[in-house]
Order: sequence, then C-alpha cells, then structure tokens
Amino acid sequence: MNLKTVLGNCEDNSLSGIKWHALKQSIVKSLLSMGDATIAELSTDLQSSVPTVTKALNELLASGLVIDSGKISNSGGRRPSLYSIAPESAYFLGVEANRSSMSIGIQNVKNEFVSIDLNSSFILENSYESLLEFCKRINDFIDDSQVDRSLIIGACINLSGRINSKEGFSYNYFFDENRPLVEIISELIHLPVFLENDTRAMAFGEYSQGVVEGEQNIVFLNYSWGVGTGIVTNGKLYYGKSGYSGELGHWPTFDNNKLCHCGKSGCLETEASGWALVEQFKKALSEGKKSHISIDPHQSPMQMYHKIISGALIQEDNLCIDLITKQCENIGRILAGLINLINPELLVIGGDFSQLGDFVLLPIQSSLKKYSLGLVNRDVVLKKSILGRRAGVIGACYIIKNRVLFPEDA
Repeated sequence: MNLKTVLGNCEDNSLSGIKWHALKQSIVKSLLSMGDATIAELSTDLQSSVPTVTKALNELLASGLVIDSGKISNSGGRRPSLYSIAPESAYFLGVEANRSSMSIGIQNVKNEFVSIDLNSSFILENSYESLLEFCKRINDFIDDSQVDRSLIIGACINLSGRINSKEGFSYNYFFDENRPLVEIISELIHLPVFLENDTRAMAFGEYSQGVVEGEQNIVFLNYSWGVGTGIVTNGKLYYGKSGYSGELGHWPTFDNNKLCHCGKSGCLETEASGWALVEQFKKALSEGKKSHISIDPHQSPMQMYHKIISGALIQEDNLCIDLITKQCENIGRILAGLINLINPELLVIGGDFSQLGDFVLLPIQSSLKKYSLGLVNRDVVLKKSILGRRAGVIGACYIIKNRVLFPEDA
C-alpha cells in the first residue's frame, strides 16, 4: 500500500468499507499535516475513539505506510508512541522555470529533498519546442533521481505571468485556448500536474519553510527581472477571483510614457525591475557616467542584468548601487501603499535583488517609513528571504501537499 492508494477511491463499495477507508484517509492526512502524532492526538483531531483509531493505525502500520517513530518522553507513566508517514511512501515534484534557467526538486513526505537541481541553464520561450524540451528535462530529472514515478503524488509547475491555477491555464507561456496547460504537461510527464505563479509559489515556500516565524499575514516581494508579490492571509495564499493577484510590477506609478511589457505605460516595472535596470545602466553610460562594469553590446539583456547585479554585489560599483537604490526607493513607496491597504505582519524581500542585502533592504525600509502610516509601519517586520533560489521549488512541493490535504481550498 502506498499513499496514492489510501488517498484514492475506496475499492470496497460497501458502506462499512467506505467509512473505514475514509478513517484511514483522515489518519494519513492528519499525520501529513502534523508530522508526528500519538494515538491520543489523532483520536482528538479526528474525533474518533482511541480503539477505533488504534485498529485503523495498526492496518496502516502493517502496510508500511505509517511507521512508529519511537516513544516520547513524559513526566511519568507509560510513554506513548509517535507515529508518522513513512518518508519513502510518497514524493512531491516542484519545478520552476524563468527566462534563462529552471530549477527542479523532489521532496519526500518529511519535506526533505531527495534530489534537487537549482538554476540549470534553460531558455524559456513561448513555443511548443520549448515546452517539449522543458518536459524532457523534467522526465530526465525523474529518471536520474531513481525515485519510483508511481510514488510521485504530482508535479507543481511554476511560471511567471498570469496563471489561472484553478483551471490550469498559463496566459504568458504555452497558451492553448482549447486545453489547459496542466493537461498537456501531464500527458508529457505522466503525472498529475498543478500550475502556479512563480512568485506565489516562492511566497508559500518562504511561509512554509523559510524566514516566517508564525506570522499568518505576509507579503512576499519577488524583485527580479520583473516585480511581483505573493500574499498570504491567515496562513493561506491569496489568489483573487481567477489567480491574477499580486501584480505589483504593473501598478500604474509613473507618468513617463514608457511602454511596459504588459502593453500599458507607466507601470512600476518601467522604472523598477531587472529589465528597467539594464536600460537605465546603458543610458547612464551613454551620458558619460563612469562604472567599473562594462557592457558588451553583443550580450543578451539577461546577461547584462546579471552582470549589473554582480557589479553591485561583488565590486560595489557606485553606478550600479545608485541605480538600484533609486529603484528600491520607488518600490518602497508602492509597498508603503500596499501595507497601508492590507496591514501585514511581515514583508519578505526575495528574488535576485535580495542577494544584495542592505543595498536593497535599507532604501526600501526608508521609503516604507516615509510613505506608510506610522501605526501600520510599526506592525510590519521587514526581512530578507533565506531560501533564495530554493523558495519556488520548496513552495511548489508544499502546494501539492496542501492540495492533497485540503482539496476544497484549491
């Protein structure tokens, strides 16, 4: 017996068989949610008698799906055993793709990576050929991991842009108006597939296994080539009606007549983003400003972008830092409006720019103090992401697990 079997439909169609299967399902879900639990804790959580829970648990123990994790210490008397799901009983596959790389990892039910590959070179293009190569990379990774594909509960694919997670459509990459993208990818990798916005997955990764310390209302800023936010309210991701929430980079901010990639003008990203930084740096050099960083006109904009980030981080180049500081002041001003609106407990700065540390955090914090309401500002703590490039893959794995446990919230 494996996790998929228990979470699937009951083979015994009798009323007693269905009820017994449902109880074992509930035990498994409780253990997935709590991590470890005693029989007494399971009985309380499921509102079922200790003898009934014990009998069902013994069947799960005999199948190997549940394991005895040992006795817990107490002040006296008989020490109860802790039970948990066997780590090798199921796996979750998280995949993230951006313009120039992809990251992929497989976690077991204990949220431990059994295989992970971060930031491998991959050019994401809006073409069927790119999709086929993307899926080939996923299949090759699974084969190389030596994880039994039948034990993988599902895959969560993170892409940038407008994602309708409920219906499984991406409107920026691989869009097919006749079929959800999740169906197409599922056929190519032979697994159930979920689709998620990359920033939202990063936010959930940080919430689940990152810098969050019990806070339930969080804003995560993904400051990279583009700018987006993931919002967690009362411990759950906020999607909006169709999943398009969090597009901070397209907040109408400037009267600059600069056309954004979204087709509108004056968006925050036209002055504060990775692609805006490249344009600003080239313009500054053309105006005679000096820098230790040289730009090769034959390089791609993405290569220039990473070179400028590196110039600020490693060489502490004044021009790079000055341009980034100005961007952060603009971002902080818009974030001030956002925290005035939703009053979060925690604001996490992630994405490529977060590796710059105080070069990013300090100007953002200064703008927050300048433009947000004092009482609201005192409520929010500003932190840097600690997961870095792992955030999206971790978040993807947790999203699959969350949808297995709470399908009604999906």
